[in-house]
Amino acid sequence: MTPTSATPDPQPASALISMRGVTKTFGPVTVLRNIDLDIAKGEVVVVVGPSGSGKSTLCRTINRLETIDGGTITFRGQPLPVEGAALKKVRADIGMVFQSFNLFPHMTVLDNISFGPIRIRKLDRAEAKARARTLLQRVDLVHKADAYPSQLSGGQQQRVAIARALAMEPEAMLFDEPTSALDPEMVSEVLDVMRSLASDGMTMVVVTHEMGFARASADRVVFLSDGVIAEQNTPDAFFTNPASDRAKDFLARVLPH
Repeated sequence: MTPTSATPDPQPASALISMRGVTKTFGPVTVLRNIDLDIAKGEVVVVVGPSGSGKSTLCRTINRLETIDGGTITFRGQPLPVEGAALKKVRADIGMVFQSFNLFPHMTVLDNISFGPIRIRKLDRAEAKARARTLLQRVDLVHKADAYPSQLSGGQQQRVAIARALAMEPEAMLFDEPTSALDPEMVSEVLDVMRSLASDGMTMVVVTHEMGFARASADRVVFLSDGVIAEQNTPDAFFTNPASDRAKDFLARVLPH
């Protein structure tokens, strides 16, 4: 169990993202309880747990898409800004991929990817378009540059969403259930891109039900249950010898027999 003492441990010098005593409530329901979590630069942290355990909320607090009711979150050693230009900059530096893609339907694939660098990073339009084409090659969709989101499969839309986040040249990436809205045959194409990012050293926080990805690509698995970190460990240790009864019960239900 993660410590929940009144005086949390200080943030390690190596932590890119650090959460201390983070609490989040929705009305009378406490969704996150005194979360302490450090994510090192280049680390892939996969967050798993039953539905309703607070996984997506935890992910969304890291760039203040959800405000917190208690505790602190720091990025590069600095507290997350509350609002304004400073918060926009942090959100540009922490890319996010949602389960519902969130592409602009009236823009082509190329324009979806280049919009952020032009609008927020103030990149020259030609340079932004060139970067977008390079990223489309990476996600194997350069042939869809002039298509609109409605002309793409779900898996293709999610790969465009990943390319769009990468176009901002983020220091870390958040993935909130990136494959849960996809048909099964489309899941692998998105996971392949994520595996490539992980192998390239991208700092990643991934909320997912894809246990194969967690086992193969995570540096650390964080198991959330009832809003608390019930345990965290290497994938090998977590999947072969979970320490908590809650984790054992969860794995018994989600892993193939």
